[in-house]
Amino acid sequence: MKVAICGVGATGTRLARQLVSSPAVEQVELRDERHDHLAAVVASLGPRARIADVPLDAPTDADVVVLAADAGLHLGAARRFLGAGVAVVSVGDDLGEAQGLLELDAEARERGVPVVVGAGFGPGLTCVLATHAAARFDEVHEIHVAKVGTGGPACARQHHRALARSATDWRGSWVRRPGGSGRELCWFPDPIGGQDCYRAELADPALLVPAFPGVQRVTARVGATRRDRLTARLPMLWPTHPEGGPGAVRVEVRGRRGGASDVVVLGAMDRPAVAAGAVAALAVLWIGDGRIGAGAGGLAGRVDPVDFLTALRSRGVRAAAFQGSAVAEPA
Repeated sequence: MKVAICGVGATGTRLARQLVSSPAVEQVELRDERHDHLAAVVASLGPRARIADVPLDAPTDADVVVLAADAGLHLGAARRFLGAGVAVVSVGDDLGEAQGLLELDAEARERGVPVVVGAGFGPGLTCVLATHAAARFDEVHEIHVAKVGTGGPACARQHHRALARSATDWRGSWVRRPGGSGRELCWFPDPIGGQDCYRAELADPALLVPAFPGVQRVTARVGATRRDRLTARLPMLWPTHPEGGPGAVRVEVRGRRGGASDVVVLGAMDRPAVAAGAVAALAVLWIGDGRIGAGAGGLAGRVDPVDFLTALRSRGVRAAAFQGSAVAEPA
């Protein structure tokens, strides 16, 4: 199998390292506008990696294309690759792009091509955790997602923009809420612990609602400091870490099991770029194995969650279950 990666930042680099180590991948083609950086990355990956000195959306002979570039480039590129019959995996978390990618579902099914939307830490791993938790219920009523940490400069910029934009929650219909509102103390796996999280323009609800017909509420929040909230509508005023720091995701599912209401909380802690690279790599390999079918959508409902989480664990990404009592419902 041949794979092309468009965008070789913190996540794209980790993804490339995962793929070149897989026996199923014959060649990894890397595309990025930063030529010096691209050359350094390819030199570190060995003979299976090669530079493609072409625009990010130029035609390719790859079997799967992974879009790991900045927000704003995924939808147009996905349309071009889908039109050529090439499978697409998008690692972005921009809401507008995710909605646009989901609208490619009919064409993707007609062409018999998989398009995976939001194959990262969150969304991505969060979608798989939601599916895994939902399997414990007879009826799923609510899904609440929270995340903290960024995978690198591009991810940090996207989170900065998201805090300044309206959140889109699901309450039987789509409801818009101000970004930076709705503070909630969310507990993540150690050593992250408790973090204040706020509404933001996140893609998780758009990907989860289609996968859970009948769900009553779906929300998503992101960890932020007071400074993050106060400066969200300004340009970023401080440099970001090139690899990001430690981060975590949390998925809370509420529903009915038997005759009683119940709550299941799952999470994961890792460096977001590392975890996102592993999730995207596994999505690519499962497309190659025919384990992800045609159509456009997130990972929720499209992969077996136990098998997917087991495979992620072998790559060092581990999920955890919260042990305790839920005492309050998210707003």
